[in-house]
Amino acid sequence: MLSFLLRRLGEGILVLLGVALTVFFLFAVLPGDPVALLAGQRSDAATRAAIAADLGLDQPLPVQLASYLNDVSPLGLHPRDSAGVAKYGGVALLPLGDKAVVLKTPYLRRSFQSNKDVLSILLDHFTGTLWLALAAMLLAAALGILFGVVAALQPHSWLDRTLITTSVLGISVPSFVAGILIAMTFGFYWSHWTGLNLTGQLYETDPFTGRHLVLRNLVLPAFALGIRPLAVITQLTRSSMLDVLSQDYIRTARAKGLSGYQTVLGHALKNALNPVITAVSGWLASLMAGAFFIEYIFNWKGLGTVTLQAVQNLDFPIVMGATIFIAFLFVVVNIAVDLLYALLDPRVKLG
Repeated sequence: MLSFLLRRLGEGILVLLGVALTVFFLFAVLPGDPVALLAGQRSDAATRAAIAADLGLDQPLPVQLASYLNDVSPLGLHPRDSAGVAKYGGVALLPLGDKAVVLKTPYLRRSFQSNKDVLSILLDHFTGTLWLALAAMLLAAALGILFGVVAALQPHSWLDRTLITTSVLGISVPSFVAGILIAMTFGFYWSHWTGLNLTGQLYETDPFTGRHLVLRNLVLPAFALGIRPLAVITQLTRSSMLDVLSQDYIRTARAKGLSGYQTVLGHALKNALNPVITAVSGWLASLMAGAFFIEYIFNWKGLGTVTLQAVQNLDFPIVMGATIFIAFLFVVVNIAVDLLYALLDPRVKLG
């Protein structure tokens, strides 16, 4: 177990490093000048030079990259003076002259636009994305398992063919296309029947009643985000159920006189859910990453909204921080899924 965790953590660090390098060099070659955007069109050369020096953008690219990786690494080489301690915090492990090797929370720097701490910005918006992803996953899992079981119990019937055809369509349609169609149909044209809003937040503030939860604003973006995993879970459940229903112990259970309800829920479904649970766990991080365009369509305040705005404003620290944050979630969730699968299926060995 320990060797498995250490190996996967090492692989995760390499993934994060690859993500950081990719995004860094993409920003280096893309057109646009964040200094000019911050300074304004009428600024002089001295002002632009001062802003570039303050942001560290006047240094060669290798120096900028090394400085950024030093900041985001949990182990970094930082000044030992009071300014360095206040900026990075953490615990000094090994003094090296006027600097020290510091164990700290990764420092994602500050936003070019607002000068706020990037990690604080991401954590403030993470809640919205997390609730959206959880709602989408819950909806997809509940309906997907139900549809998959119904299709498996009536194979090759019109209902089975309808569910399979619909699930193929759900997998094929991109999330942003489905999001636009769902938003316009149920949140605009049919809003007087559905009672759902085209845009809205999970929490709204009323001048008289204060801040309150508005769950109906979660329905449309969660449904749009959950369409693809819903289709995948439907097909996965159907396939797994058909395999389990053909096993000898199911025929034995039926021969003993168990009702169809008892056979399906007590024996077949329980054993068919192992791959489904693993898939559901693995989809969660994917949904948080895939929520970016859904958040933009429904004006949902989450990681996607703040990241897309940062791309438009060339706010490199937020884009870089959000990308690394999502990649870190992928690494953690994938390790957790492997451990969960080993717990659910004793035949799986963690090597």
